[in-house]
Amino acid sequence: MIRLTSPFRVLIVEDEALLAMDIEALVEDAGHQVVGEAASVHELEALPLSAEPDLAFVDLQLALGTNGLDAAKLIRERWARAAVIFVTANPKKIPEDFAGAHGVIPKPFSRAGLTSALRYIEEGLTTPPPTSPLPASFIASPAFAASWGA
Repeated sequence: MIRLTSPFRVLIVEDEALLAMDIEALVEDAGHQVVGEAASVHELEALPLSAEPDLAFVDLQLALGTNGLDAAKLIRERWARAAVIFVTANPKKIPEDFAGAHGVIPKPFSRAGLTSALRYIEEGLTTPPPTSPLPASFIASPAFAASWGA
């Protein structure tokens, strides 16, 4: 597992504009930098390779008939070190192996829920294992949790 340095460069892949703006504000309030946003896999493909995100929040249902599973695959191909976190109202649609993602934040979530999940993810990616308790707003993938013996 690659250890990242905080603050993170964050990519938001979400087709609901207001929700994307909320996530962006929370990410920036936590001291991280948003380096790109996309509402579909097509928009994701158009982002420059120089975006180089450390972390990507990805919805499962995206615009133009595209989906988050394909977006996660593209992110891993373009930016192999980026951690992918699904943000979805349909966590049961995520494959058992989380499609290579690090976890999921179920919708709807509160500001406090996303903030505590982001802090937990940050600890898990920078200085594992996390010291914060696992928040109810985050489900770690089995591989991510196992990477620190949790």
